[in-house]
Amino acid sequence: MDALLFSFGAVRLEWHTVILSFLMAFLCSSVVAVAYQRTFQGMSWSRGMVQSMVLGSIIACLLMIAIGDNVARGIGIVGSLAVVRFRTNIRDPRDLIFVFAAMGVGVASGVQSYFAAVFGCLFFSGVAVVLSRSTFGERNRFDGLVRFQAPAAPATSDRLARLFREGPRAFALVTMRNVSQGEAVEYAYQVAFADDEGPRKLVEALRGVEGVRGLTYMNQNTTVEL
Repeated sequence: MDALLFSFGAVRLEWHTVILSFLMAFLCSSVVAVAYQRTFQGMSWSRGMVQSMVLGSIIACLLMIAIGDNVARGIGIVGSLAVVRFRTNIRDPRDLIFVFAAMGVGVASGVQSYFAAVFGCLFFSGVAVVLSRSTFGERNRFDGLVRFQAPAAPATSDRLARLFREGPRAFALVTMRNVSQGEAVEYAYQVAFADDEGPRKLVEALRGVEGVRGLTYMNQNTTVEL
């Protein structure tokens, strides 16, 4: 069976070693894909991204088995891969890191470094889960952005100022400009709240101000893609 499998100039490996390498690449990349699925926090979910991690790992394992210790084969495969153009736009660098991790465990499986593949995928997945549940890397001081238009009257301005002083935990005026030929003022505030009910209470309070229109609240979360 060995002669049948490797009689075409392939790397001389035992057939069970090759099968074990592919199975290891599949299992380890599946762990990475599950970690990505469990820690995903954006809106633009892609099923193809998850599947590409597993498939990419298998391809990486295949290439490493095919190359082996042959430098000429490695140069030839690199040259052939250069013809392929990947034009998929990956917005989040975190997605790219997960794809790279899946390829990494595939390479480790292809060179029969099984301990590195297993330990690497488990350690990477564990760190990814811990980081997703922690506040590491967060910098935003404010929770959201509220925009609205109000009449250009001193009484309205005083009431709005009182609402922002009493409602949000912190706020900052981003923009203020005249609209409707000076009859109204457009405001944009960054706001932070002490609890989850803060945005709803602020929106309801602003709706109670006479003349307020175009009221919108946008959750200011860097992991959300709009």
